[in-house]
Amino acid sequence: TYNLNKIEDQNRFETSFQISIEKPISYNFFGFDESISAAYTQKSFWQTSQDSSPFRETNYEPEIFIQFPYKDNEVFKAYKVSILHSSNGKNDEDSRSWNRAYVEGYFQFSNLFLIPKVWYRIPESSSDDDNPDIEDYYSKGELSLLYPYKKHTFELMLRNNFKLNSANKGAIELNWTFPLPQFLSSDNAYGLLQLYSGYGNNLIDYDKEVNKIGFGIAFSR
Repeated sequence: TYNLNKIEDQNRFETSFQISIEKPISYNFFGFDESISAAYTQKSFWQTSQDSSPFRETNYEPEIFIQFPYKDNEVFKAYKVSILHSSNGKNDEDSRSWNRAYVEGYFQFSNLFLIPKVWYRIPESSSDDDNPDIEDYYSKGELSLLYPYKKHTFELMLRNNFKLNSANKGAIELNWTFPLPQFLSSDNAYGLLQLYSGYGNNLIDYDKEVNKIGFGIAFSR
């Protein structure tokens, strides 16, 4: 990735990678054909262009969620209820963490999927709060749009705090996954172009504006 904005003590070029796993725990426990799952996402930011190539930030997100299918509607397909913890695992002034409960819906209009997500920050005492203003930058929800086209997939994420003044903050991320050239192609491997503009790109920099372009490989989509 390359960041168009210069941030102190960071090289503009760095490598990021994300690993996400999900494990179903139970099916139809409440009798609604729902599934209960545990999941974990880890995203790291690696300063590969610096001497000694330090990992400057890693974000950890364990969660447990229930997903309910909605079978009697051609547009509304399912919804999800989750408890999510986000942390960068650091101490003192570099510590960032928060806990959320969120609801996410899945809507389909032909080949276009709309995925709105609204969250509630679980309160914590002021003495334990590493980032009391984090919702000013992450807002209270986000909207994702997903559009598969032939062997390509386009995914757009939008966030905004809806403050119609100088305190307005938000973010936009576009991911385009596409088939790799024949000599590089393999099962479930795709090229990736990622554009990011706004706040909340990672926890340590949640209050800093980031404008990034990245190229890489996705092993799932």
